[in-house]
Amino acid sequence: MTEKIKVLVVDDSAFMRGVISKMLESDAEIEVIGTAKNGQEAIEKVDALKPDVMTLDIEMPVMNGIEALKYIMEKNPLPVIMFSALTKEGAEITLEALSIGAADFMAKDFSNFSINIIKKENELVNKVKTVARKKRVYSVRRVYHSRASSSPVTVKRSRYSILALGASTGGPPAIEHILSGFPKEFPVPIIIAQHMPRLFTRSFAQRLNNAAQIEVKEAENGESLRSGTAFIAPGDSHMSIRRKGTEVYVEFVNDAKYIYRPSVDLLFSSTAMAYGEGTLCVILTGMGNDGLAGIKDIKSKNGYVIAQNEETCIVYGMPRAVVNANMADAVLPIDKIPDEIIKIL
Repeated sequence: MTEKIKVLVVDDSAFMRGVISKMLESDAEIEVIGTAKNGQEAIEKVDALKPDVMTLDIEMPVMNGIEALKYIMEKNPLPVIMFSALTKEGAEITLEALSIGAADFMAKDFSNFSINIIKKENELVNKVKTVARKKRVYSVRRVYHSRASSSPVTVKRSRYSILALGASTGGPPAIEHILSGFPKEFPVPIIIAQHMPRLFTRSFAQRLNNAAQIEVKEAENGESLRSGTAFIAPGDSHMSIRRKGTEVYVEFVNDAKYIYRPSVDLLFSSTAMAYGEGTLCVILTGMGNDGLAGIKDIKSKNGYVIAQNEETCIVYGMPRAVVNANMADAVLPIDKIPDEIIKIL
């Protein structure tokens, strides 16, 4: 019999502790081994119970979720799934948590709880099972932000005219690490599809803009791409790239065939159409295989593909699909990807 995944549930609400525990234990492979009502209790129980995964609320008395997360990532790193409010403030705090080391997050939107309970239950169970498999990555993840500041980099123009990035679970700190390694005068536009809600992509773009030398913004429908700027696909939209003569611009589309929003497949496929062999793309950590179909289109146009390696992925799903399909020109750890991009450009 396979050993169960041991989960610690942390929330200041007794009701929410009960709801989350019940959702998790609906799956025979998961066992809730304890609960805690604040960050201080969470720290003590992580040390005593040695859970495989923890769910963590943010706003709690005595010690909040961010304070507890910082301590746990320093002393006893493990996969943590944050519960976050779907607000601007919730987005900003969640992005901080992901930067500190949280593996993933769940939106704490239970307004239509009775209607969405099965969907929420499935989402939570899938996330717990996925992150539990990569427990050993959490000490590695902290190297994302230990990148030493280097001397100015001179980037020469090459045949690549666009850089496209796609990511899901574990993507925000990986993308931040890559963009913060680029010089201000980056020679091509950058387009990014990261699976997350709209308010989160807006806050994500602002966070990246503060961290990077290049400009980073949430993309707007119809705006032209420009060198040295990274465009983040909004969370509630599918973003594609269109060419009209020499101008290349953003176009939002509503296509039900794409499950994930924003779709990496759509972004990559439309980029291949607009830029052909001038496309350089990177597929990063994430669940599932979004991006594979788009990368097939990129490879058919002789573009170049970099995949993040298994050891540094929080979830080796999206890169694995590309690597297993023999579509990756290079498979690299996250700390090597920025330099590889600069070298290729």
